[in-house]
Amino acid sequence: MPRPLIAPSILAADFGRLREEVRAVAEAGADWIHLDVMDGHFVPNVSFGPAVIGALRAATDRVFDCHLMIEPVDPHLAAFAKAGADRITVHAEATRHLDRTLQAIGALGRKAGVALNPATPIDAVEHVLERVDLVLVMTVNPGFGGQSFIPAMLEKVRRLKARLAGSGVLIQVDGGINPDTAHAVVQAGADALVAGSAIFGAEDYAKAIRALRPGVVV
Repeated sequence: MPRPLIAPSILAADFGRLREEVRAVAEAGADWIHLDVMDGHFVPNVSFGPAVIGALRAATDRVFDCHLMIEPVDPHLAAFAKAGADRITVHAEATRHLDRTLQAIGALGRKAGVALNPATPIDAVEHVLERVDLVLVMTVNPGFGGQSFIPAMLEKVRRLKARLAGSGVLIQVDGGINPDTAHAVVQAGADALVAGSAIFGAEDYAKAIRALRPGVVV
């Protein structure tokens, strides 16, 4: 089974010591740092913005994987790129002109991703796949941490994997990821796993990250 990329979501970290938390998961083996940006409009909660991302950038050289759960999104892309986001993922549901938005991310020199809510079909991104490096399948409804994984999303990942075969586009999953669900989504075809409480809720971050990699002895 392939070794998935692990992207701890700092949404579950201790906000009183974010720099230390970012350094800790990086040293523990995280591949990317996942940054869940929520606006209280597209999703119910509010998290943080580009100023926080900029303040964290010096803490690690790991990829900053920025997931924008905001609407509108286009006016804010440059600010997140300037803050240090390496990857910027936007929701298909949050912009009327998805192709234009993805082009704008590329023009900023960042890798573009597109996210799909659980009820959004794969067909919604069929005609923009050449613009992206990553498709994020939400395996919970966005806006809250600690939710339970939606099993029906496994079939969505399988179908997406078949559609993307040979393209080089990564499949990321986000929501309810723990050692049990991680193994299932990797079997289905996921390349990158976002995990919050499964990592930051553990005493040993390195052990928690290893537990998310199928076949790895903890």
